Formats: sequence, C-alpha cells, structure tokens
Amino acid sequence: MRLAVVGIRGIPANYGGFETFAEHLAPELAARGHDVTVYGRSHFVNCPSGEYRGVRIVTLPTIRTKHLDTPVHTLVSCLHALGQHYDVVLACNAANALFLAILRIAGVPVVLNVDGIERLRKKWGRAGKAWYWVSEFLATKIPSAIVADAGVVQKYYADRWRADSVMIPYGADIAPATDQSTLVRLGLCPREYVLVVTRLEPENNPDLVIRAFSQLETSKRLVVVGDAPYATEYKQRLREYASRDSRVLMTGFLFGEDYRQLQTYAACYVQATEVGGTHPALIEGMALGGVVIANGTPENIEVLHGAGLTYERGNVDSLAECLRCALSDELDRKSLRARARARIREAYSWSAVVSQYEQLLQTLSRSKADGA
Repeated sequence: MRLAVVGIRGIPANYGGFETFAEHLAPELAARGHDVTVYGRSHFVNCPSGEYRGVRIVTLPTIRTKHLDTPVHTLVSCLHALGQHYDVVLACNAANALFLAILRIAGVPVVLNVDGIERLRKKWGRAGKAWYWVSEFLATKIPSAIVADAGVVQKYYADRWRADSVMIPYGADIAPATDQSTLVRLGLCPREYVLVVTRLEPENNPDLVIRAFSQLETSKRLVVVGDAPYATEYKQRLREYASRDSRVLMTGFLFGEDYRQLQTYAACYVQATEVGGTHPALIEGMALGGVVIANGTPENIEVLHGAGLTYERGNVDSLAECLRCALSDELDRKSLRARARARIREAYSWSAVVSQYEQLLQTLSRSKADGA
C-alpha cells in the first residue's frame, strides 16, 4: 500500500505520544513492504535527508501558535496529499477531523486516531473546547474509520455519539536498556529515583507529583522529564516548586536512548495525567521500569489492570502514600513488575498493534480499489 500519516509534529519523535506512536508504526509498516510517508512540521522535524528508517518525510510549514499550529499544518498536509495517490491516510487527533474532508471528497480513505477526550484539557479556553466538541462530532462523520486507543474512549464515542470505532492501543517495547551513561550524566543511580514523563501542562499534574514527593522523607530523587511549548506561566510555577526541594531534577524533553535508560532504572514511574486514552509513557513504564503508580482515571485503570498502584484523582496525600508504599520494603516490587510486564506482553505488543493497523488499512485500501 501507499500510505501517509498526517496530524503529528513528525518523526523521529521529539514531542509527545502521537509522535512516539508514529515513530514505531511508520517504519514497521515500511519494513513490511509498504510505501509510507509521514508529514512533519518544519520547526519540529530535523531530517535533512527526507527519509527516516525507510519512511519518506515531507516537511511543511505551519503557523506557530497554540491554537493554529496543528490545524494549519494538517490543512497544508491534506492539500499536499491530494496529488500523491495514497491508498489510505492515517490521521491523528480528533481536532483535525474537519480537514480530512479534503481527502474524503477526493476519494481517499482516511483512518482517524481520535486519542482521548481532548476538550477536557485545562489548557483550552472556550474556543478550544468548542472546537474539540465540534471535531468529536465530525470525527464520527468524515473519516472512513475511527480508532480509539482505549476501551474507555471507544465506549465514550459509542455512548455520546452513537459511533462505532476500532480499538487499537499503543504498544511498548519490553527490551530494557543496558547502558547507564544517561544516569551518570544526570548524577543518578539505578533504582534511586522516581520518574515522571509528561508534557508540562496542568491536566498532566506534574505539580501534584512534585508536591507529593516533597512530603517523603527519602534520599531518592524525583526526575521530571518533559516540556511544553506554550505553557510558560505553568512551567515557571513548576520551577518554583522544584527549587524548594533539591532532590527534584527537571530535565526537559528526552527521547531515544536517554529516555529508555531513565525508564529502565527507575525505582518507580508515576503517570499523573487526567486526560487521554492509552498513554505511551505509562505502558513503557510498565514494560521497562520499576513499580508503576497512576492517577486513578478509568483509562489508566484499564491499562494497569491491577499491575500497579493507583491514587485518588487530584489528591496529593493519596499520591504521597502510594509513593511511600512503592519505595518501601513492604511491597513485593519484583512480583508487581513481573505482572506489569506480563500485561504488556498480553495486550500492548508493538508487533500486534502494527498488525492490527495494517489489517485495517488494507481493508480500506481494498474497499477503495473495489469502489474504483
């Protein structure tokens, strides 16, 4: 098949979950013999050769503001895609649903990965929430198929919009890092730190993690990995929290081998997000690292399936108690980590995820050929 991915910042991943997803999916589809193109944004992608692991990279401009960055780039990408004779286009983010009409009118099948219920994110004002509300509706009308990455999201679209979707989760690589050079560079020791990986935005609650960790009497450190392009005031507040506790280390974005090493050698990993479906960092923490603690949202509980600890949503004391438990000698950490890895092998294998996408894309490609 001749395939394209639109709606993300580009690969290799240097931002968030959709980019990590595309970095795994697109090269694997290319390795299986498909012609794959990923559309990236000029201020995110650094790929002078125009190729990454067998995937063609098309870099296009956008308008770099909080509200226009994603929709403008998706619009430009869809216009470019019109003349490329793709068999199927995979789009990410429900906010892009409107622009997919360009491809559908031209007869190109489109799969839309809607992610979570994005309008619930605190960073969006009234206009942003309204856009996402309309986009949810359009996501049920314009694409050829909807993909939900969690059963909770699939149920939401069925209950709220009476729309069918295909549930395909994200995947995780269970091969741990063997090198510790990143830990040495950051002054960390194996199993002597708590890790949180997230975009530094309010609904992801990194401030809650810092405040909960600060309640602990421990020599271990807290490592906060992540950044955000448009959350200047919130990031300043986080730095103020972190400055009060010398054990807190904020690294900014880290990807690739640096990220893998931090996940592999963490004493425990905290997923504090409130909004979204299956979070890649959560399943990667389950696959690679220590004990996993997650915010008690339905989506996170679905992923953990009893293979980790959960705390009461928004409750700093509940999170602090989970951290104490995870770091104590009373918890059977070895058994819990084994259950988490078994859960990943059972439900979140990248090979299985890619095969499910390949099957869905092939079905739509055949439908297009039959229609022609």
